[in-house]
Amino acid sequence: MNSVQTRSAERALSGGTWLIVCGAMLYSILTVTPLMAAHTADEWDWTAPILPLVVDAAVVIVVKLDDVLARLGGHGGRWPVTLRWMTGLMTLALNTADSALKKDLVGVAVHSVAPLLLIVTAETSLAYRRAIAHAVAALEVKQRAERERREEAAREREERARAEAREEREHTARLAREQREHEAALAREQAEREERARREEREARERAEAAERESRERRERERERREQERQALEQQAQQRAEEEERKRAEQARRERAVLLDGPPVNTKLPEDHARRIIAAAVAEGVSVRRAAELCGWSVGWVSARYAEHREPAADGRAELAIAGQ
Repeated sequence: MNSVQTRSAERALSGGTWLIVCGAMLYSILTVTPLMAAHTADEWDWTAPILPLVVDAAVVIVVKLDDVLARLGGHGGRWPVTLRWMTGLMTLALNTADSALKKDLVGVAVHSVAPLLLIVTAETSLAYRRAIAHAVAALEVKQRAERERREEAAREREERARAEAREEREHTARLAREQREHEAALAREQAEREERARREEREARERAEAAERESRERRERERERREQERQALEQQAQQRAEEEERKRAEQARRERAVLLDGPPVNTKLPEDHARRIIAAAVAEGVSVRRAAELCGWSVGWVSARYAEHREPAADGRAELAIAGQ
C-alpha cells in the first residue's frame, strides 16, 4: 500500500467516524432532551438540551484528540481512556434512562444502539488509526532503507567509475611520459650535435669579436658618463621643481587659511569669493555647514559646489582656482 492509499483510508476512517459521532450526538440530543425537560422545573425547561450537549462535546474532544495522538504515534495514558468510556456510558445511560424508568425493554434496546455504536466506533477507530500509523511508520522505515540502499549503490558505482577514470588517466599519463622521454632523448642528441656546431662557430666569432670588444667598452663607458651627467642635471631640475611646488602649496595653504579663518557672515558674499571659500573648504576637509557660515550662502548651494569639487580632477581645479586668486 502506498501513501496515497493510506491517506485515502485515513480520510474514509475519519469521515465515517465523524458521521457516526454526529449522528449519535443528534440522536442523543433528541432522545435525552425530553427526559431532562421532564425532570427539570418548568421555568428551567430551556436548559434541557445543555446536559446532552456537554456530554456530546466531551465525546467530540475525546475522538478528536485520540485522532491527533494516533497520527503522532502517542498515547494519552489512563485519563483519555477513562473519559472516553465515561462519556460513552453517560450517553448510554441518558439515552436508555427514560425507557428503563418505564420498564420498556424494547425501548432500552433501541435507544442503546447509538451510544453502543459510538463507544465501539471510538475504540475501533482509535485502534485503526494506531495500526495505520504503525504501518505508515514501518513503510517509511522500509522506504528509507531502500532509498539508502539505492544511494549506497549509486555511490559505489560512482566510486568504481572514478577509479576506472583514474586508472585510465594514469595509463594515458604513463604512455605520454614515455613518449616525452623518448622525444627528449632524441632532442638531446640533436641538441648535442647542434651545440658542437654552435661552439665551433662561437669560438670563431669570439675571436673575431675580441678585437672590437675593447672599442665597444670604451664607447659604453663614454655613454655611461654622459648618462650620469644627464641624470644629475635632471635631478637638479626636479629638485628645483619640487621646491617651487612646495612653495606654491605653502602659499595655497596660507591663502586657504586666510579664507577659512574669518568669522561667520550674515549676508551672502559675492559668488566668486564664495566659490574660493568653498574650494578652500573642500581642500581642507571643512564641513558643508561651516563653509555655508563663512560664505553666507545656503547649505544646499554649498553642497552642490562641494559635489562639483568632488568630481574627477576637481581637487586640481580647486588648487588652481585658489592659486590664481
